[in-house]
Amino acid sequence: MKSVWIRLIALGFVLCLALTAYFIWTNINNRDKFVRYQEFGIDIPVNYKIHGIDVSKFQKEINWQAVKQMRVQKIRISFAFIKATEGITRQDPSFKDNWEKAGKAGIIRGAYHFFYATRNPIKQAINFNNVVTLQSGDLPPVLDIETTNNLPASVIRSTAKIWLEEMERVYKVKPIIYTNIHFYETYLGDEFDGYPLWIAHYYQKERPRSVRNWKFWQHSDIGRVNGIRTTVDFNVFKGDSTDLAKLCLP
Repeated sequence: MKSVWIRLIALGFVLCLALTAYFIWTNINNRDKFVRYQEFGIDIPVNYKIHGIDVSKFQKEINWQAVKQMRVQKIRISFAFIKATEGITRQDPSFKDNWEKAGKAGIIRGAYHFFYATRNPIKQAINFNNVVTLQSGDLPPVLDIETTNNLPASVIRSTAKIWLEEMERVYKVKPIIYTNIHFYETYLGDEFDGYPLWIAHYYQKERPRSVRNWKFWQHSDIGRVNGIRTTVDFNVFKGDSTDLAKLCLP
């Protein structure tokens, strides 16, 4: 009887070691490898093949050919999200120039709208459509939603839904949602799980911890790129070039 107990204890010990080893292995393999690139001025997660930036008027005049031509080892800029509009009247003064020149440089483009749940969502959609004309090969329209203005989650969800549905009606594709994990889980949630997600999560060397699947990850806001005099946000796309092409407008 004593030998049986010893065997059971030994077996339990072996199982504990195996489980511990498994969890350590899983944790290591779920983490992204960051590599420091002096040319870009930041640590970049190199587990991803497709890298991009997002810009607005704050990046001032951009030399998009220089952005496109910059390549450090396997890292280059393949896509760019460009701010177009905000609220019901504001339009980014650099959008038109950035949009045209990024396209000519051969960079995949996406246009985003900074959304206020306190403003009429249809008028915000009109503002966006008055400025942006998306074409085949462009990324779907983007809803940048990250402020509550002290409104309850139900109002934020209902107004955001109107904007998203209007964009889908116009372009026949699901728009992309940009936000952070806390905002998504607190104010949006399951109702929006059908939309591609662009998640903001930086200053931490780990991928966004969310059960919600995401397409883009904004991992830094202090990157450097040839052709841009200021710092710039850096992003990765979860997938390869074929996956990115499938997400774009047909």
